[in-house]
Amino acid sequence: MKHYELRFGGVGGQGVILAGAILAEAAVIYDGLYAVQSPTYTAQVRGGATKVDVIISDRPVIYPRATEIDFFLALAQRSYDVFHHQLKDGGIVLVDETLVTRVDEDRYRVLRVPITDLAEREIGRVVVVNAISLGLTVGITGVVSRRAIEQAVAARAPKGTVDMNLKALNLGFEQAARLGFPVEERTEEAV
Repeated sequence: MKHYELRFGGVGGQGVILAGAILAEAAVIYDGLYAVQSPTYTAQVRGGATKVDVIISDRPVIYPRATEIDFFLALAQRSYDVFHHQLKDGGIVLVDETLVTRVDEDRYRVLRVPITDLAEREIGRVVVVNAISLGLTVGITGVVSRRAIEQAVAARAPKGTVDMNLKALNLGFEQAARLGFPVEERTEEAV
């Protein structure tokens, strides 16, 4: 059985909740897998710590809460500090290196990418941080196929922004390749 648990953490307004929904949709709608996603919001909407847990499996997911997280994307220090619990020893932590500077290097495999800076510099819009993050996540984990995440992003992108979001997604795949995760070899693998 294949079972993979992911957590995306950030602050309100960074789009992590939407990213989790898009990843779950890619798994279910386009790759024929099972997935659940469970968002958590704190009292603040903008600027407050938020997270979403996504579980993807080739069998029905019986318990919808993450218990042993394999992969954690942290886009804000506050979210890392609050939500890194339940990450399994040796799990992968992907951080926005300009926003998350304190990470437990002893327990986790830490990958650093300037995600927000890339969004501003390469795309010209910080709003695509979540699309870049999805490209990185899928490129690193192979949890869904590249085709599936491209279709899911295109389906969810607001009218007139599909090309921009797909460009950002591709930028995430390029960054994953730079980190040593060859995306093309795993585009049709799931989980």
